[in-house]
Amino acid sequence: MEKTSEALKKPFMTSIVLAMLMLSTSVLTKNLIPTNKIADQRESITLETMIPQKFGDWHIDQSIIPLQVDAETQAKLDKIYNQTLARTYVNSSGERIMLSIAYGGDQSDNLAVHKPEVCYYSQGFEINNIFQDKLTTIYGSLPIKRLSAIKGNRIEPITYWMTIGDRAVMPGIEQKLRQLRYGLTGNVPDGMLVRISSISFDERKAYYLQDKFIKDLLPMVNISQRIRLIGAFDA
Repeated sequence: MEKTSEALKKPFMTSIVLAMLMLSTSVLTKNLIPTNKIADQRESITLETMIPQKFGDWHIDQSIIPLQVDAETQAKLDKIYNQTLARTYVNSSGERIMLSIAYGGDQSDNLAVHKPEVCYYSQGFEINNIFQDKLTTIYGSLPIKRLSAIKGNRIEPITYWMTIGDRAVMPGIEQKLRQLRYGLTGNVPDGMLVRISSISFDERKAYYLQDKFIKDLLPMVNISQRIRLIGAFDA
């Protein structure tokens, strides 16, 4: 019974801390009203040209139409994000990867409603096996989140990450702290949410393929744009 109580305390305390952060951010925002958009000081980007249509063993599969969200969800996305990109890539073995990127110049608000686990759930998917992970790249260790979205016979393992300003962060407390840090200096950060997924009954194999896709893609994006995509890493 004591073990059960202790197990419940951690998520409860996390929720309390997150709620306090959200409240403090709200209060500070009203007082500080950050107006200096970091995006206005950075090189402009165009997702369509930033991400190559062909790299390594991958090229766009024009025969596949990416999963579309409902009108209500799309309306919410349009309010937060300035650009979105959705593509399906295929390699010489016929393996397919779905890539979705959303970029917003104003990330001062909570992005929770736009996380894949929320977005997919609103589309009628069951969400399973959510966990945090690290992807080791030649540029640094990228914090990522994994989950599986299930609907009927469709099983879609998903890898995603988000950036706030020039750092990749985990959604939740770390995300709010990053937004709060910018807000305290009067700045409004930009950010991205990058989602990689594939259809597979084998999660382990799917994540291996997704990791390979990401590692193949990153060297094909120039340095400044790659920082926008995965954030900067400490030396």
